[in-house]
Amino acid sequence: QRASGAFAAVGSPILRTRGAPHSTSMPNPIATMETSMGVIKAEIFLDKMPITASNFIDLANTGFYDGIHFHRVIKDFMLQFGCPKAKDPKSRSAGTGGPEGNTTFTNLATNQPIKRDRGGNIPDEHLARMSNEPGTLSMANTGQPNSGGSQFFINTVHNDFLDYFSPGQSKHPVFGKVVEGMDVVKKIEATRTDANDSPVTPVKMIKVTVA
Repeated sequence: QRASGAFAAVGSPILRTRGAPHSTSMPNPIATMETSMGVIKAEIFLDKMPITASNFIDLANTGFYDGIHFHRVIKDFMLQFGCPKAKDPKSRSAGTGGPEGNTTFTNLATNQPIKRDRGGNIPDEHLARMSNEPGTLSMANTGQPNSGGSQFFINTVHNDFLDYFSPGQSKHPVFGKVVEGMDVVKKIEATRTDANDSPVTPVKMIKVTVA
């Protein structure tokens, strides 16, 4: 199912249970996203969005995102990424994939296990009222409740109509923000795209690490 309106979500069995819970007094983790067009670093809001952030961190730490291409780029809107089917940059199924269903990851704030549903999706987390401002990372979904998995987008403008607390249909919670490499985001945004908003010259995520 392709993302409706703005965005989509549905990989590999994942289990991560070791380690002490993340303390709210500790700095949030930083994700380093090495792309074929440069490096982007983003703060991941584990303190405010523990389930969504922990899901992202788990996927990053297991190499899920490595080798995937940005499959949807729209100028003055956003960059969408995270579909495993987009390892082939020209796949017609790009935008319809996500983590394997019924897999488990750890909520790093509580050390409690969280199970993805049979479609690989995680529970919606409407906790912090953070708007879809430029540079924020936000969860993609199908428009249905609890339909986010691995796909997310980086806002390039203020898309407040996507806020889960806005009056519209779109409900896309923010879970991080670019702290370095916004120039790379803008370079990707400016790349030429085809009729499906896919970059003509593929933009690859070489590796994502979180520290």
